[in-house]
Amino acid sequence: MRLSDLGKGDCGHIRGLTPEGHDGPDEIGHAELERRLLEMGFVEGARFQILHEGLVGRDPIALKLDDMRVALRRREAGAILVERDS
Repeated sequence: MRLSDLGKGDCGHIRGLTPEGHDGPDEIGHAELERRLLEMGFVEGARFQILHEGLVGRDPIALKLDDMRVALRRREAGAILVERDS
């Protein structure tokens, strides 16, 4: 499951990154996206909770990632594989 598929209030943990599809002319490369996400703390096992979604297209999303608050575009959230808590 991808982080971009979840909604406000959903919780879980990060399973990995798959930044394929981010090599278009208006996109950063997948290697750069992966580097940025890792630097922000999107590492395997990190806990998250989605706190807020934007009004237009549910974009951007704000989430609690371990002890931090992070906001990112839903397009970038599509590169993050997660497991949702049941």
